Formats: sequence, C-alpha cells, structure tokens
Amino acid sequence: MELNLDKAVHYHYNQFPPVDLNYSRLVLPLIKATDAIARYDQMLKNMHNSEILLAPLRNQEAVISSRMEGIVSTMDEILKYEADHENGSNNATNVRSEVIETILYQRALRNAQKAMIDGYPLSQSLIKTIHQQLLSYGRGALKSPGQYKNEQNYLADKLKRNILFVPISPEKLQSGIDNLFHYIEHSDNPILIKTALTHIEFEALHPFKDGNGRIGRMLITLMLWSSKTISAPHFYVSGYLEENKDAYLDIMRNVSENGDWDTWITFFLEAVEQQAVKNLGIAENIRALYERMKEVFSEVLSSKWSVNALDFVFTNPVFRNNKFSGQSGMSPATAARFTRELLDHNLIVTLEEASGRRPALYAFEPLMELVRV
Repeated sequence: MELNLDKAVHYHYNQFPPVDLNYSRLVLPLIKATDAIARYDQMLKNMHNSEILLAPLRNQEAVISSRMEGIVSTMDEILKYEADHENGSNNATNVRSEVIETILYQRALRNAQKAMIDGYPLSQSLIKTIHQQLLSYGRGALKSPGQYKNEQNYLADKLKRNILFVPISPEKLQSGIDNLFHYIEHSDNPILIKTALTHIEFEALHPFKDGNGRIGRMLITLMLWSSKTISAPHFYVSGYLEENKDAYLDIMRNVSENGDWDTWITFFLEAVEQQAVKNLGIAENIRALYERMKEVFSEVLSSKWSVNALDFVFTNPVFRNNKFSGQSGMSPATAARFTRELLDHNLIVTLEEASGRRPALYAFEPLMELVRV
C-alpha cells in the first residue's frame, strides 16, 4: 500500500535559523519559564540528597520518552530490571525487549553526561555515539546505529497511511546538521529559545533512520545543563510533550509549512514552565515523604543505620537484600533484620519470594505510588 503525500509538509529549506522572532510575544513566556526552572533547580540544590529525587525522575523520563516512540514499559519493570542488572547487561532472560530499550535510553543519556563532564563538547560525534548506544539492542539495532540516514525518511500517520512530514533529504543532511551545530555553538539567543529552536530543527532534519525523537529530547536536557541553566542534568519535558502530543506535532509541522517559529517557541516555553511546576510538585511530595519516613524509620529500626536504610530505599525503591547490604554500608544480618521490620510495619511489600540462592524482591510502595507513570 502506497503512502499518500497529499497532506505532507516538507522540510523548511534555507529557513533555519529564523531571523525575525517576535520578542514582544516571547518575552513573558520566557520570563515565566526561566523563573519556573530556576525555582525547581534551587529546590534540588537545597535537598540533603538530590539523588533521592533524580533517580525517579530519570526513570520517568526514560519510560515516557520511549513510550512516545511506541516502546512501552512501566516504572515497575524498569526498577525490577535495575535491581537485578546493576552492571548493565542486556542479556537478560525473561525481560521484554521494550524494557531493555528503555534502559538503554537512560544509559545513553547518562553516558553523554559523563562524556561532557570529561570535556567532550555537545557535537555531532557525541550525538552519533549516543545514537549508537540507544539503538544497540531491540528494534533499532538494524537501523544503522550511530550513522546518519542515507535514504529519505518520513513521518506518517500509520493508521491513515498519510505522510505528514518529509524531513530534509539525505544529500542535504550534512549541510543542515552542520548549520544546526554552528547555531548551537555561536547563537546568542537566550538559552531557552536556543534550546527550543535546536529541538525543532533536529526533529525536522530527522538525521537518523530511527531514534530521532528520543535523541531530540535528550538534546533539551544536555543543552540546559551545559549552559548551566540547570545545575545538574535533571530536567526533562517529555511528560508535557506526551500529554500534548497532538499539539506538539501540529505546531512543529506548522513551522515548516508556514514559517511560524514564534508559536513553536511559545509552546516550548510553556512546556518548560509547566513541567518545572509539575516536577517541583513531585519533588516536594518526595521530600515530604522523606521527612515523614525519617521519623518512622528511626522509630521502627532503632539503629544508627536508619538514615542509610532510608536513603537506600528512596534511591532503590525496588531491591533485593544483597544490594541493600552492599550499597548501604550495613552488614547482611542488619539488612535482613531491617527488611523484616519494614515488612512487619507494611513499609515495604514482597514482589517475589526468595527462591533457591535468589533473594526475595521488595518494593518501597509509598515512593512507588508517587513516581509511577
């Protein structure tokens, strides 16, 4: 069945970067987004252990960004995988490929962050490396990981068999991607506007055979972090983009169709503002739970190790006892006693009973209820 090109919008050749942005329209959304993300970042800086919040947010981002591409997994599946595969093996039995593909999203983003800490710039080479890692397993493994496309690709409505968007042609891709990275390096646009324009241009170029959406959303986090807009690489907007996916796609197409960059930037700034407000709410709920549980754990466990135990279950809400003792610094006997006490007081639940040499699997359900997506 042939795809229908009647409704297709084509890439905006020679229109990037836009030269006439309407700043009178953009200034208020820019101020609101800047303020919201600054308040969120400041709250994280004030946390005793920001990893308590960052771990669940990273998992949420991996699940949601992958889900936008039809790779469906759950927070529970991701955390169970992490409990059993700390060293990052992809050769897991009885694990759905979608779960491993979602884990690869986390891992690729984390490796990109590490590379940038080590001094590597946000560059085409780094993006290709991220892409190679992202598509190293599962459905994308046969779609040229780490290599730009050499055939024309399309964005289609698969139900109606209509092509909705035709990205840049392969023969003009290198020039387009060079232009994008020149813009990233040299533009003096405010960083949130620069990030908005970088994201949409990357999506419009669609430089890879697969994985473009996920890489494009990673770019948002990496740009905000490398510019010091956020103090650590911990801000993600995939949640807002998924909730408003139809508008997200329509407004991006409208840029190429009508040159309406201002509406896209306004939408992106709204996404940043609303996601920052939402993340701040999640963070405050987690922090309130942490403070409440600090007293409960102290009373239930009656030990100098109670805060270690608390920090462990907040950063590893699905766990086995061998990891509990190994990462929290306490002895296996102490960890086993703590687990019994936490079970007796309904603070954790058993997901899997112990079997042979395999220890039982537990979940810290009060936190899971806050972070499931």
